[in-house]
Amino acid sequence: MGKITGFLEIERADRGSEPIAERVKHFREFAEPIAEGTLRGQAARCMDCGIPFCHTGCPVNNQIPDWNDLVYKGDFARASANLHSTNNFPEITGRICPAPCEAACTLNLDDTPVTIKSIECAIADRAIADGSALAPRRVDKETGKRIAIVGSGPAGLAAAQQLARAGHEAHVYEKSPQAGGLMRYGIPDFKLEKAVVARRIEQMKAEGVRFHTGVHVGVTLGVAKLERDHDAVLLAGGAEKPRELAIPGRELKGIHLAMTFLPQQNRRVSGEELGSGEEISAKGKHVVVIGGGDTGSDCIGTSIRQGALTVTQLEIMPEPPAKEGKDLTWPHWPLKLRTSSSQEEGASREFAVTTSRFEGAKGRVKKLVCARVAWQGARMTALEGSQLELPAELVLLAMGFVSPVAEGMLADLKLELDARGNVKADDRAYATSRPKFFVCGDMRRGQSLVVWAIREGRQAAHAIDKVLMGRSDLPR
Repeated sequence: MGKITGFLEIERADRGSEPIAERVKHFREFAEPIAEGTLRGQAARCMDCGIPFCHTGCPVNNQIPDWNDLVYKGDFARASANLHSTNNFPEITGRICPAPCEAACTLNLDDTPVTIKSIECAIADRAIADGSALAPRRVDKETGKRIAIVGSGPAGLAAAQQLARAGHEAHVYEKSPQAGGLMRYGIPDFKLEKAVVARRIEQMKAEGVRFHTGVHVGVTLGVAKLERDHDAVLLAGGAEKPRELAIPGRELKGIHLAMTFLPQQNRRVSGEELGSGEEISAKGKHVVVIGGGDTGSDCIGTSIRQGALTVTQLEIMPEPPAKEGKDLTWPHWPLKLRTSSSQEEGASREFAVTTSRFEGAKGRVKKLVCARVAWQGARMTALEGSQLELPAELVLLAMGFVSPVAEGMLADLKLELDARGNVKADDRAYATSRPKFFVCGDMRRGQSLVVWAIREGRQAAHAIDKVLMGRSDLPR
């Protein structure tokens, strides 16, 4: 695959970025694409591995060495066809996936993996620019089967597109004003501009997918009617119950969940109504983000662009090592210190810190009282005499999600849940404990990555097609 000696001759090169001083002035994407000549050289670095471990790192089963070879040879049309055969939305994963495939790349043993994510994005963007990727694929014969998909995040959209391409009548129900789930309302525009999501939704509409936005299943649409009107129902609503911080002072104003703060800014950028509740802005404020993951990073980048005075990010876990032990971790996703583009823009980071209480004045938060902690295995102990105080006029809780929301739809359906509160189903049949009802994505597996959501949506579509038709030609 690629050029046989490419990995020996060509240094790794990845996408550049707009300078920090410029990009923090706007909410547009700031990654700079790789020139075609450089891109083909990067694809040439793909080795002819006896076992391509990048396959084990990629949940959507992308045939990475194959389309790397096609890019090296300049055959972008076939590269796009190959890429789209396993991934419905490669231009999205090419922007927001953390690239576990690169961690599994054989060249990552020397910390110089093939720039798989950037090549994937370039293939998709080129195919979109020439119109081939967005050309609707309509079926010649419809099955007459009607399927409801609840939730329009990556799992729901992938499933809906696959089911429509199998000839079924796919209906997507979304509680928000526009489709896209957290890709539209949770991920900031500087990482994923919403036109990228919107054009795929337009393609799906042209392929026959019906979107019902502003419809909250279990609230504005009863589950009994949903069940009665469809031959199958796929639950793809995500894991939306946030992890809370129940400590003194939590009731103070100025303390918000990340998924209240981030969607509000996305609505501003899109020109939508902000919705009910307090308008949140970091402008001129000392901001503290509690939680060290991707959502916390998104809060940092958004706060900086809104004009925060300072941004501090707190992580309760200890600081990871700067470099992983390859012999122990490769080809698996390593635990190591990573610095996101948002963190580079000016955030202070504190590790092994727990928040004891919030303090305020006149009902608004003014500071956090914290303590440093030591970890022994899974046990955490506050260090005596390590108390510290941080000024905070806006606190954003970004500590992840614990499960789907149990109230409403799931309670009405009386579905069996697993020990973590997710809807119980295996990853073959994707069937719930209730006939006609299937589940996929974060609602089944818990909070995870966009690539896992797409994979599960595609596999659930195959499972539903097989149940309804007795067989399925859809890929798993």
